[in-house]
Amino acid sequence: MASSRASQALPWLEPGDPFPPVSTAWGEHDPAPGLLAAGGVLDVPTLLSAYSRGIFPWFSAGQPVLWWSTDPRTVLLPAAFRLHRSLRKTLRRLLLEQRLVIRMDHDFERVIRACAESPRDGQDGTWILPSMVQAYLRLHRAGAAHSVEAWIDGELAGGLYCVNLGKAVFGESMFSRESDASKLALAALVAFCLAHHIEFIDCQQDTRHLRSLGAEPISRRVFCHHLERAIHLGAPRWHFDPVYWNALLHLPRPSP
Repeated sequence: MASSRASQALPWLEPGDPFPPVSTAWGEHDPAPGLLAAGGVLDVPTLLSAYSRGIFPWFSAGQPVLWWSTDPRTVLLPAAFRLHRSLRKTLRRLLLEQRLVIRMDHDFERVIRACAESPRDGQDGTWILPSMVQAYLRLHRAGAAHSVEAWIDGELAGGLYCVNLGKAVFGESMFSRESDASKLALAALVAFCLAHHIEFIDCQQDTRHLRSLGAEPISRRVFCHHLERAIHLGAPRWHFDPVYWNALLHLPRPSP
């Protein structure tokens, strides 16, 4: 039987309106599970309010701003990251040959634009619209959005951008111009999180690729409980020290 919420109008937000409780987001039997509200604006205060409550924007061209809070929520626990043999071998080789440099916030705009331009399997176009690019550039200037960049042989080979509140990290999107470059950027983010005792990386959506790297779904209730505590802890300084690789390389090897 379909949920009664499916027949209710989706809440419409005017600029400055508070978000409805995440518990009111559409459920698994509704047309768009996890959809919470539409409208509002993508300014810095609204985005900070959204992320602090476990809400994120995601919409396509021609749609209003759509706000989501999925249940379950896919997260990657840094200690559970699966550094597969091939990626471990690539990482060790590039480090030994001194060809890989990880930079953070060196060129955030270049990273988010590369993510917006990267083709996605099963997707026609991108959800990182010009309005989203500008919104996250403002969030970056406010100190809450960051880039993790994998530079190989002096060139930007891949990277990702994310949002950080306290000790909560919300992964947004990745791109790769060389094989495994985006995975190297993610591995660097995991190493950074291990070094700074960040307990989880929010992945928002559940995909086979993320599952292969160790991500798992948890209930929205558990996610929001951890989030409420994490956002009030001290945020790290976004700088990558190569010594951070040590903790990652000593994680238990995943089973074949």
